[in-house]
Amino acid sequence: MSQRDQTKFIDTLKRYEKKMDNKERETYKMFVKRHKDDEDLDKISMDELRNMYEKYHTNRIKRDLDHFFKKD
Repeated sequence: MSQRDQTKFIDTLKRYEKKMDNKERETYKMFVKRHKDDEDLDKISMDELRNMYEKYHTNRIKRDLDHFFKKD
C-alpha cells in the first residue's frame, strides 16, 4: 500500500511543483529520484510527502459552478 500511495502523492504533486518554495521543491525532487529508483520511502519521508500532498492538493478551494447549470 505504501508504494501505491507514494506513486499517487508524487504524481499529484507534480502539478504543484511550481507553487512550492525552494526547500519543498528540493525535498520533492529527492522523493521523485527515490521513487524512480524503486525505493520505498521510510516512515518519516512518507509522512512528509503526505503533508505536502495535504497542503497542496487536499486544501484546494473548489469553485462553485452551480450557477452555470441553473435555469432561471
